[in-house]
Amino acid sequence: MPIKVLFLILLFIFQFISVTKAEVPVKAAFVRDHQLWLKDGDQEVQLTTNKSVNSPQWSYDGRFIAYIDGDEQGEKSNLWIYDTNKKENYKPYPIIETSLFRWSPVANELAYLSGWVLNVTKTKDGRPYGFENVSLGVSEFAWFPNGKEFIVSTQSGRLPTGWEPIKLYQIPKDMNLNENKAVLLYSIQIDENDLFAVNVGDFKWSHDGKWVSFLGTPTPSWAMDSNPLCVLSSDGKIFKDIGRMLGFSDWFKWAPQANQLAYISGEGRFFVKNKITKVADIDASTNQVEYTPKGYVDLDLDWLSPSKVIVARSHENKAWEEGPVPTMFTSLYEIDLASGTQNQITFPKENELDVNPQVVESYLTWVRRQDKNYKADVWIQHDMQKVANIWIEDVDFSPVLFKK
Repeated sequence: MPIKVLFLILLFIFQFISVTKAEVPVKAAFVRDHQLWLKDGDQEVQLTTNKSVNSPQWSYDGRFIAYIDGDEQGEKSNLWIYDTNKKENYKPYPIIETSLFRWSPVANELAYLSGWVLNVTKTKDGRPYGFENVSLGVSEFAWFPNGKEFIVSTQSGRLPTGWEPIKLYQIPKDMNLNENKAVLLYSIQIDENDLFAVNVGDFKWSHDGKWVSFLGTPTPSWAMDSNPLCVLSSDGKIFKDIGRMLGFSDWFKWAPQANQLAYISGEGRFFVKNKITKVADIDASTNQVEYTPKGYVDLDLDWLSPSKVIVARSHENKAWEEGPVPTMFTSLYEIDLASGTQNQITFPKENELDVNPQVVESYLTWVRRQDKNYKADVWIQHDMQKVANIWIEDVDFSPVLFKK
């Protein structure tokens, strides 16, 4: 009898542990010691050796991870793909040098820029392989939500009469360098005293595909302090200049179920002051609400739910004027847009800071690191639980979460 009881107890414990792990369906690609790793629930697998990996991106269905194998000198930027089904790394073409690539939102097709040429991969044995030319003269691009077209931008040039407009085009993925298939969506008029940019990029679509947001990049020195954030309707008929911010792509994000754009406003390259979370209602004449209390700065954000935003927040440091730039010791705060209430939800120790909040399904993740230490740990918390745990240790930078 005691043996039977013990067996039942062990069986119960085993089932409980299995269920507990199954309740964490979060999957991430991350980099540790320059190598690509996969974290699936509680399991870690190293995917590369003898590489210098950066910029991993998931394919739409999670089968593939594209990444760049580079070097510290920036002289190498080769595109590779890891196939999670066959568990192998391969090159989609013998040599593809790029720093800008994006997966289709509906298929395992990979588009990338090589110089000023936009290309898209073919398919071989169910995997992205080979490529076809799409268009010349492209500065930046993104897929349309239907996966059949691209929005692409040109770069402005300085003429004796002033700066050329930046033009946005809609082009089919099967354009095959046929210039007659390009449709002009919008021309952005450049004014150094108003909206100044040389090119635009970091395109992001609203949840319903009716709007696309993007950042403008001025000349290098100017871009360190101020970048215009803009939105354009999908038909190119409505253009809105939203505000000015620093050039960090993670600092502006669409709401999951509404045409609201949360972003961190404020000019000036140093994080010590003037970094304010705003939410712009794009459908309502771009009405904007500020949420950062006086005396604080917000330095990253993500949407926790349709009505809540998570920000990485620190006290201002207006006293600093010169010398080494001070570390801003951020903690995570939850902002309830409906009620306006704001609560601190993470409490790092002295000389620690919490950054890079990311939400996937019902889980919140963030990176915690010590001051002056670029190695960090990834923490995770379920929205129904108050206890947070270390999920991934010793990462080089923020993980890339797989989102269905």
